[in-house]
Amino acid sequence: MKRITVIGAGFGALTAVRKLRAQDADLHIDLIAPKAEFIYLPGLIWIPTDLRTGDDLRIPLESFFRRMKVDFHPASVTGLREGGRVVVTDSGEVENDGLIIASGGRFIKKLPGIENAITPCEGIPAAERIRERLHAMESGTIAFGFSGNPKEPSAMRGGPMFEFLFGIDRWLRRKGQRDRFKLVFFTPAEKPGQRLGEKAVKGILSTMAKRGIETHLGHKLKGFEADRVKTEGGEFEADLIIFMPGMTGNQWFDNTDLPRSEGGLLKANALCQVEGQERVYVAGDSGSYPGPGWMPKQAHMADLQAEAAAANLLAELDGREPQQTFKSELVCIIDSYDTGMMVYRTEKRNIVTPPFVGFHWAKRLFENHYLREYRK
Repeated sequence: MKRITVIGAGFGALTAVRKLRAQDADLHIDLIAPKAEFIYLPGLIWIPTDLRTGDDLRIPLESFFRRMKVDFHPASVTGLREGGRVVVTDSGEVENDGLIIASGGRFIKKLPGIENAITPCEGIPAAERIRERLHAMESGTIAFGFSGNPKEPSAMRGGPMFEFLFGIDRWLRRKGQRDRFKLVFFTPAEKPGQRLGEKAVKGILSTMAKRGIETHLGHKLKGFEADRVKTEGGEFEADLIIFMPGMTGNQWFDNTDLPRSEGGLLKANALCQVEGQERVYVAGDSGSYPGPGWMPKQAHMADLQAEAAAANLLAELDGREPQQTFKSELVCIIDSYDTGMMVYRTEKRNIVTPPFVGFHWAKRLFENHYLREYRK
């Protein structure tokens, strides 16, 4: 019996499991992750404004694993042996005939004083901290910002920061408290949101101006203090700092011979194969892939890459030539608590819509649709 190990329990990992099982009912699938749960990260933007709770986004996976006939290993990966055929964990070793790595990325926490900022996409506890701090404030300055990995331009998450910013702005207005708060957006980029396209950049900056959101753009970050953001272009006070740093690879990658990009991610080809490795694939934030400079680090891309990885790994195991590539496609709704702006980008098209209440509800309905498979 063929045996495949999947590392991770996020978007790419679970999509890989579904695709593997759909194509081979007899395949033995091992999945390694610290917990048998899936966190729906796109919903974190709604926790500070009470549209979601942590329990709404934390999905137990025991039932899904039973249906998919997955052998779950509750453990943290610490390294690989024998060319990836053995996964080493803090609870033992797991052998395989093929491996899919979908263990996400790691935020770069090197800026001095970064402990004074909350990184929201680290998970539910971080989003809950923002909610607690926000609800305790009667007035003050809230700073929202993001940066990237200078050695890996695609390894960043800017989109959610616009959603936290616009969502909290709208929430404060609905409560009649916006005039008590100053909101400041900061990033080293002169044009934030370039990955979304020029139209989106203009729309985002125009929305900030219309909503009275101050900007501090184009200055390299120097660090944070408990009450301020420091950049090479000056500093400003902040009572609450919400900041998304760039990403790099998992710490355990250092205990492997897998090839790495300059930015620390696993080097992959267009088939999602880890370069030079036999039957080792990667999907989602763990990998560095060929493609356009705007190719995003988002759940949708992780799903597309996982589908290709699963199909190609099974082809290899069957003695066939791997052929499936993934489409570079950016699809997102930038939510603003009760409205949303849709952005769609491919190699040939870039569509940006005006804000519309229907897109907010479309984003909420998609969440329900996506999670249905895991809530059964």
